[in-house]
Formats: sequence, structure tokens, C-alpha cells
Amino acid sequence: MAETQAATRLREYETIFLVKPDLTDDNVDKLKERVRGIVSREGGKVIRFTVWGKKKTLFPVAKQPRAIYVHTHFLGGAKLVAEIERNLRNLDEVTRYISVKIADEVDPETRPVLEDVKLAGDVEETRPGAPADREGGFRSEGSEEQGGDSDEESSEEA
Repeated sequence: MAETQAATRLREYETIFLVKPDLTDDNVDKLKERVRGIVSREGGKVIRFTVWGKKKTLFPVAKQPRAIYVHTHFLGGAKLVAEIERNLRNLDEVTRYISVKIADEVDPETRPVLEDVKLAGDVEETRPGAPADREGGFRSEGSEEQGGDSDEESSEEA
């Protein structure tokens, strides 16, 4: 009886992997389908794929300053995670990956399969309002004068 109960209970995981930024949407979809096939072959259940789009990385990964982020949310066992990571390691298109366990003993019947989502990613190369866009460092000169006077006045009154 314990075996049947263990078979119906799975762990909940999420895996985020970075893909080279020059890949087309079709190639990213092929990677998603490959991971989806691995999950179903190993007895797991894919809940959702979310493509976060092309984003700037904190540091260059595989000599590229940007990467396409793909988030996978699925149910399965520890062997499934090892198999997914083994396949991602062998793909040249995938530069980094990380898997995290979210919950233990999740009933797969209670978790519906959600529609895949594709987000736009970063539209601009730099963020609007970044310090490099402004003159004079972090604050413009006008805001320093106004902010400085009001701070001094409030500290004198207190």
C-alpha cells in the first residue's frame, strides 16, 4: 500500500535555464518540447513553461551579455531532475541551469496543467531612469539643491 501511495505523490520542482540569445523562437520551442518529453517519459507532469524572454545577465555567460530565460514548473521525482539536468548539460544551446525543489508529496491530480506563457523580455538595452542616463551621477543637480534645502530645513526644525 505504501508503494501505491508513493507513486501518486510527486515532488514539485522548477528549473530555470538560460539559452543562447541568438536562438529563434522555433529552436526555443524545440528545447521546451524536449524537456516536456523527458518529464512525461520519466513519469512526471509539466505544469507550465514560461519563456521570460531575452534579458541582460549580471555577468557575461558563454561570452554573451544577454540570454533567453526559460522557466519550467513540473512534478516528478529526484531521478527526473537528474535526467533533465543531464540533458540540459549536453545541449550546446543551454548555457546555465538551476533546479529547485518547491514542495514534497504533491498530489498530481490537484495541480492542473497551465498554458505556456511567453513574456517579452527586456525591450530596451538599458533601463529607463538608470544612473548612466542622468547627468551628474545619481541625482540631477536640480534635485540635489531642492532635496538638500528641504532636508536641512526639516532637521533644523526638529
